[in-house]
Amino acid sequence: MSLDYWFLFPIAVMIATIAMASGVEGATFFTPLFIILLGLPTDVAVGTGLITEVFGFSSGVYAYVRRGFIDYQLGRTLLGVTIPVALLGTWLAKVIPDDVLKGILAVGLLAIAISFLRSPGSPQDEQLHSLPQTASTGEAETNLTSTSGDRFRYRISNYREGRLLASVGALFLGMVSTGLGQLNGYFLIQRCRVPSPVAVATSVFIVAITAAIASLGHVIQFIQAGDEVVNRVLSLVLFTVPGVLIGAQLGAMVASQLPQSRLERSMGVLFILVSIILGAEIFLKNAT
Repeated sequence: MSLDYWFLFPIAVMIATIAMASGVEGATFFTPLFIILLGLPTDVAVGTGLITEVFGFSSGVYAYVRRGFIDYQLGRTLLGVTIPVALLGTWLAKVIPDDVLKGILAVGLLAIAISFLRSPGSPQDEQLHSLPQTASTGEAETNLTSTSGDRFRYRISNYREGRLLASVGALFLGMVSTGLGQLNGYFLIQRCRVPSPVAVATSVFIVAITAAIASLGHVIQFIQAGDEVVNRVLSLVLFTVPGVLIGAQLGAMVASQLPQSRLERSMGVLFILVSIILGAEIFLKNAT
């Protein structure tokens, strides 16, 4: 292993904080970073980003479990489709050119970002999500109380739509290491108006488990590729894993303090940024 990648530690802390506060996969940032900054092959960058993400999101799950923000019933429902579809995505990644996949994902993220930014929310929504103890979206189907006593009441209006969006996100997660967190956020926050702490925590729970299973295929590929690839991956995760473990705890604290309307606007800007990064990654790769 090498210590040359020490500078990734503070970067990993920052990325994990943003990822955990928004529910977006950390690999969304790590994969382009590894490709553009470090010049890693795409398959190695995707796998390393996914492995790093698993540690960060696992730490985040622990933080959200302690706060009591996770809707486990909703999580189990969506995991029923995300796990098998993510494994399918891992297999498809060997067949479909990654530039095509990333281009489609970039366009999809841009469309979701526009949806977030064009939906400012009603005054009633602003009032609801400014209350520290209660959040409601009408006739509630789910009642969740956090360990600190915050009460959340909300309704999941369309499970079929949620499964469909989660399936698409899981497919991209398996293929290009990102997509599931973004589409979960769109469905839970934008479509169902689930209070942001619950939406982000539940999305992190789903992504962590799905990514852990999907990453197993990449680990096997690294081992088959030989010691050189394994040593380089270990040199990277030596610094990224401690960084994301710390950043995940910070992000969980940030998420519980953000009003939902502000989170929606932030995610809109964030998705535009990610779309630009993916586009730049494709351009730079084809230009060299």
